[in-house]
Amino acid sequence: MELEIGSNTFRNTNGVLTLQGKEQLVLELRPDSNLLLLTMDLYDKDGDHIAHLRRNRWAFNIEDRFTLFSQPPSPSLFLDPPSLKLLDRDTDEVVLEATVVEKDRIVIPQGMFFTHQGQLVEITSHLCRLSGIITMFGEVRDVRGGPVVLG
Repeated sequence: MELEIGSNTFRNTNGVLTLQGKEQLVLELRPDSNLLLLTMDLYDKDGDHIAHLRRNRWAFNIEDRFTLFSQPPSPSLFLDPPSLKLLDRDTDEVVLEATVVEKDRIVIPQGMFFTHQGQLVEITSHLCRLSGIITMFGEVRDVRGGPVVLG
């Protein structure tokens, strides 16, 4: 699978994003239904674990802070592709947005969330930044079937 995170392309990934040594996000495309699935651990700025999403279903979500919107695939070639958007109700910010643009290619155009160490991750159309650690612009990497690793 190819992941495009901001302006950065990661080829031959297993769909996993590892931040500061911990798997935090997994994107999967179900071949039978063509649904985009997200598994993600969500933390606050102090690194406290505040929600866990497993394949688009909440294992826990303290005070229902987050909302997931998932767009199933359209039967027409000209309508919306499978996508999802995770929102933070407290801040009205997009936590993560992802869209399938081709078979085995997922684009993450925006996101803003914290790692398990309380570091801010920012994804915009121009960059992917792990605050104070790494900022990436337009990089292309082949991860040889493994995870995307940042920090």
